[in-house]
Formats: sequence, structure tokens, C-alpha cells
Amino acid sequence: MGVLRLNDVNYSYDKKKFVIKNMCFDFEGGVVYAIVGKSGAGKTTLLSMLSGLTKPTMGEILYDGKNISGVNPYTYRSRYVGVIFQSYNLLPHLTATENVILSMDISGKKIKNKKERAQVLLSSVGLGAELWDRRILKLSGGEQQRVAIARTLAFDPEVILADEPTGNLDGETQEAIMEIFLDLAKNQNKCVIIVTHSPDVAKMADVKYELAKN
Repeated sequence: MGVLRLNDVNYSYDKKKFVIKNMCFDFEGGVVYAIVGKSGAGKTTLLSMLSGLTKPTMGEILYDGKNISGVNPYTYRSRYVGVIFQSYNLLPHLTATENVILSMDISGKKIKNKKERAQVLLSSVGLGAELWDRRILKLSGGEQQRVAIARTLAFDPEVILADEPTGNLDGETQEAIMEIFLDLAKNQNKCVIIVTHSPDVAKMADVKYELAKN
């Protein structure tokens, strides 16, 4: 069984037409998945369900064998599953380091030397030391995305969900961000699930899963 499993998952906005129908799929650790499909195929809905923000109309989603509907959603997203948004969702009045430390605080996990740990994470995603104490609004889009990844890694989640993480980036930066995701999967056994419209991102992923529009 994968770290995340979809058991006959269905989702409908009006209980008549199903955006997602009878979906069964296992997501494994150590693998980067690209979720692709035309607009309206349910990519964002799927990611929302995997993150616990939306409940399936029918079926179940299992994390380590347990139905996530029975897990406190706040605990689920602050300890086990990390979510990376296209818009980064960083706090602009804080520095890069402070944003990562805040994620540690929210998780409730006991972490020693939080500032040092935050800067190790920032370094690991390719953010130079000269940028660690710079406020978010003073960083480029690619730099902000690196901070967002480091923030997600702060509580060491088993699963990383990313919604169009390279959508606002140029081709070279996009490739660099994907290399980070691939490294996390291969060297830290993370399960990385990316929703993307980019053929280049999908090509770099280990597995491409295409949703058909119902």
C-alpha cells in the first residue's frame, strides 16, 4: 500500500455530475507524480481532497492506512502533508528565515535551534545566505518558491503536495525547482504530487497521471 491511497473516490459539486469518478490510485514514497489534464478535469479538486481541505462525495482517502476523514485536518496538514501553493502564501512582512521558523512553530513539533535548522533548509533548496534575512517582498518569484519549499520541509512531512509550483517561473528556474522535488523523492523518500499544466514538468516527473474530463 502506498503512503496515500484513493479508494473508489468520487467528487461532485451538485451530486449529479461527478468531476472525479471511481478513482483508485496509490501514491508511493520516493516518487514524483505529475497530475495533468484539461481545465475542469478535477486536478485542483484532487489536490484539495488529498490535502484534507475537501472531502470526497464518496469513497475514502487513506494516509498510512488510515482514513484521513478521521484525522484532525489541522494536524494532518501541519505534520504529515505539506502543501505548496502557486502563489507561495508566504507572510510578506517576515524574512525567509522567519517564514520557515513559523512553520515549525505551527507544527508543534519539538525542534532544537530553529533558526539554524531553518537556514539549513533554505540552503538545501538553493537559497543563498545573503537572502536568509531578506523580507519576502524583496525576493524574486523563484526565490520565494524556494522559501515556500523550505517552509514545507520544516516539519518533515512524508507527502508534499504542490499546486502549479512552477506556473509563475521561467524555464530555467522551473527546471531548478523540479530538481529540488526529484532530490526530495530520491534522497529523502518523500512522496511528491504536483498538479501542473506544464509538459516540461510532467516530463521530468517519474509518473504522469492524466485526469480525463467527465
